[in-house]
Amino acid sequence: MPLAVCATPIGNLDDVTLRVLEELRSADFILCEDTRHTRVLLGRHGISGAKLLSYHEHNEAKRTAELLPRLLAGEHAALVSDAGMPGISDPGARLVEAALEHGVQVTVLPGPTAVDTALVAGGFAADRYQFVGFLPRGADALAALWSELAGWAHPVVAFESAQRLPATLRSLAAAQPERKVAVCRELTKKFEEVVRGSAAEVASRFAEPPKGEITLVLGPGGEEPDLDPALEAVAELVAAGVPRRQAADVVSRLTGAGRNELYRRTL
Repeated sequence: MPLAVCATPIGNLDDVTLRVLEELRSADFILCEDTRHTRVLLGRHGISGAKLLSYHEHNEAKRTAELLPRLLAGEHAALVSDAGMPGISDPGARLVEAALEHGVQVTVLPGPTAVDTALVAGGFAADRYQFVGFLPRGADALAALWSELAGWAHPVVAFESAQRLPATLRSLAAAQPERKVAVCRELTKKFEEVVRGSAAEVASRFAEPPKGEITLVLGPGGEEPDLDPALEAVAELVAAGVPRRQAADVVSRLTGAGRNELYRRTL
């Protein structure tokens, strides 16, 4: 297969599948978010002689243009990120999309995921959840997100930096102090830690930035609100000539309903 998208360990280097190791051994070249991280993984599993090329957010567009002709010519590439699945809050989606559009075969090799691991470790495993990626920066953006998620009656998983975690938890505690939260730190590593409690309790626990990688899980919020009146209001404004995004923003401010939800559900 010309392009293999390979999930890599989120922490413990032994959490890698046999299929991924075989792809890394046989690939003509390996695309890495950080070649230093990938060399450590390869060394751990005795893989030598691999050709590594950087592929990260700052060169993703340029690399995609360079690599597509090589894939079309039949070269075999393995795509990895520093941890987890490329293309999910990590570089990779652009290359996969370009490859598929040009008829290049793509295979995905599944593996460890911080999202599922944190859901189970935090005690919030459910049939349905929402993943929101990296949390926005800024107090206003965070407050808007908490408002949008307040009525989501299922767990929510997000990534956050250790440095921003205290401010993020204080913001959540101010908006929803009793909402259950799990801070999952250094998942699968030697110093793995899962801290559970109400948003207020967990915010006090992390008054200072911790060390390591953070995955944040919010427990279910309240019952999902009735959005029909708000959706009707957006539709009426759009019919009157107001741009849909602006209409959703206005109705969101007046009703407290999530702006993105109103926009999406009235498309």
